[in-house]
Amino acid sequence: MQSNTHAFIRSSQDRQPLDEGDNTAPHWSDDAAVEHDGHRLPEEAHATLEVVNAGDQDAQSARFRKLQKKLRKLVSWAIRDYNMIEDGDVVMVCISGGKDSFTLLDILLFLKRIAPINFEVIAVNLDQKQPNYPEDVLPNYLTQHKIPYYILEKDTYSVVKKIIPEGKTYCSACSRLRRGSLYGFAKQIGATKIALGHHRDDMMATFFLNLFHGGSLKSMPPKLLSDDGQNILIRPLAYVEEKDIIKYANYKQFPIIPCNLCGSQENLQRAMINDMLRDWDKQYPKRLDSIFGALQNVAPSQLADRQLFDFENLTLSRDEHIRVFEGEKIQAGLIDEALQQKGVPAAPEVQTFDPNDPTKTGKTTSNKNHTTAQKIPTINPII
Repeated sequence: MQSNTHAFIRSSQDRQPLDEGDNTAPHWSDDAAVEHDGHRLPEEAHATLEVVNAGDQDAQSARFRKLQKKLRKLVSWAIRDYNMIEDGDVVMVCISGGKDSFTLLDILLFLKRIAPINFEVIAVNLDQKQPNYPEDVLPNYLTQHKIPYYILEKDTYSVVKKIIPEGKTYCSACSRLRRGSLYGFAKQIGATKIALGHHRDDMMATFFLNLFHGGSLKSMPPKLLSDDGQNILIRPLAYVEEKDIIKYANYKQFPIIPCNLCGSQENLQRAMINDMLRDWDKQYPKRLDSIFGALQNVAPSQLADRQLFDFENLTLSRDEHIRVFEGEKIQAGLIDEALQQKGVPAAPEVQTFDPNDPTKTGKTTSNKNHTTAQKIPTINPII
């Protein structure tokens, strides 16, 4: 069934005008017009410096608009490619207070205004009662921007600290408790999709975690049906790089809330893999693009999973055409009558080959000198 989500990207004339705050970069104050290196500037230098400062702000604003357009486009593509959001959906955006979830919420709210389909966005936060957690930040932000929201209060922090020994990572227990609460609440409020803030680099890090430590080839899918079949999870940031999200969050000046549970733990395997990916991105700029492309281009027949591909029942499908060996000669030895009775030749044919003129070939046998023209077929190996 074809979805209306393919119309997420529309021409500029079809788009509604953006709010003023959406189409401009945040204000960058600059006191350099008054002082420079601790010294008062002469009056005649003010005009020149004001022009330079205005140019800097325009340049930063242009860079922000370019980045904003890029992220919106990538999110739109991901939604289109995986049919993430459909007409009438109620999308529950899980917002933790980190840069990823803030960026996801911001872009989905924009797409909600311009998309040719109707869908709703609700922000949901799970307050896990971490020590020193600023409980007023998210409600203030969401209220200020007129975003519908729920704050779920549940002391999962104490539970995690109690069941996980000191020095061990909290991720497994923390994520299970969090998923259980959020998945059930999504059904309770009638949300048809749960949007998570995982981005492209998260998906690749999960792939390498499973590869190095889990013994499996799997990652975070852009779209997933929960094990109980009750919820559909979507990751609209699947095509977005983390470094772009960092820049976007800095431009937008989101009120980021630090987390001292999951990714902040020292020596966490995921943190080490993230460092590895960042090093690769610096040394080999196209490597991460290639890796992510591989996740989208899987060939089960070229792997070894017997559940994924039926290796046992592979059968030959040969025609009558024989591709004769091309070369100088064939040395045959110990080809006895038993093998010959099975059709194995004692003196196989050889096709002569002139490396200086590959179009002129002939076919000979090891015992006869007659020649017959024969075209050499081209083989395109699957790599």
